[in-house]
Amino acid sequence: MRSSGGRTKRVLDLFAGSIAFAVSIPIIVAATLATRLSGDSGPVFYRAVRVGEGGATFAMMKLRTMVSAPGGPGVTRAQDPRVTSMGRILRRLKIDELPQLWNVVRGQMSLVGPRIIHPSELSRYGRYGEKRLQVQPGLTGLWQISGRQHISYEERVALDMQYIDTRSLWLDLVILVKTFKVFIIHTGA
Repeated sequence: MRSSGGRTKRVLDLFAGSIAFAVSIPIIVAATLATRLSGDSGPVFYRAVRVGEGGATFAMMKLRTMVSAPGGPGVTRAQDPRVTSMGRILRRLKIDELPQLWNVVRGQMSLVGPRIIHPSELSRYGRYGEKRLQVQPGLTGLWQISGRQHISYEERVALDMQYIDTRSLWLDLVILVKTFKVFIIHTGA
């Protein structure tokens, strides 16, 4: 059962996520058309199993940015040759992540929370694995505004634990504002 703070967070996720998703639909449609016009004939959306609150798994949605390959894209790396030319643009502008707003609306994710992870990653959390499952993963979080790909996996886990230990609606608002600055205004993380 959710606490009153958890229910308030869910209402805010549903309200803000629904508005953000509705606003993003034309952008998603334009990205889909641009992907098709670029000659990329693979599926437009990428679905991946991710683990959520309480260990429940769900299909996370993204716009596909890599060439279609058996077994899916897998782990990406800097300057990955599998990223399509349109995919580079979608990633740079973070448009590829907009479909995850639907996961927020459905209650599988939150706007703010720990990193979204594959079920196999849970073992890398070690003694923090159970704690990680106490909250929903977020579209953004401390890891997004703290250097993202320039920090070690252990630092990412530590940031997830820090978020879980200190989470509040105020912290969520601070993270959302900083995410806006980092990715929309491009101030860097």
